Amino acid sequence: MIVRVVLAGCAALMLQGCLAKAAVDVVTLPVRAASKAVDLATTSQSEADEKRGRALRKREEEYGRLERSWQKNRERCEKGSRAHCDAAAQDLIRMDELRRTIPVEPD
Repeated sequence: MIVRVVLAGCAALMLQGCLAKAAVDVVTLPVRAASKAVDLATTSQSEADEKRGRALRKREEEYGRLERSWQKNRERCEKGSRAHCDAAAQDLIRMDELRRTIPVEPD
């Protein structure tokens, strides 16, 4: 009988800690969920910088590709190919449009 009372008392003490932790978890759950939603909905400055950097590198790579294409088409145009002259002109137009979106680095 005494063993049962002691065990019941120990169980009650241990369960209080579990119940208190569960109550704290239930109370803080909406706050944690809301902060997670805000984190997912907002973009940090470093994330925005990385995104801009990726977009800039992509434009610079496209510009390089167009420049190589223009050089090949120009060389073939000089050899007398009218189709390559037209292609070189189109490459120059696209390069000019793309050049306007690439910032100039200060010296």
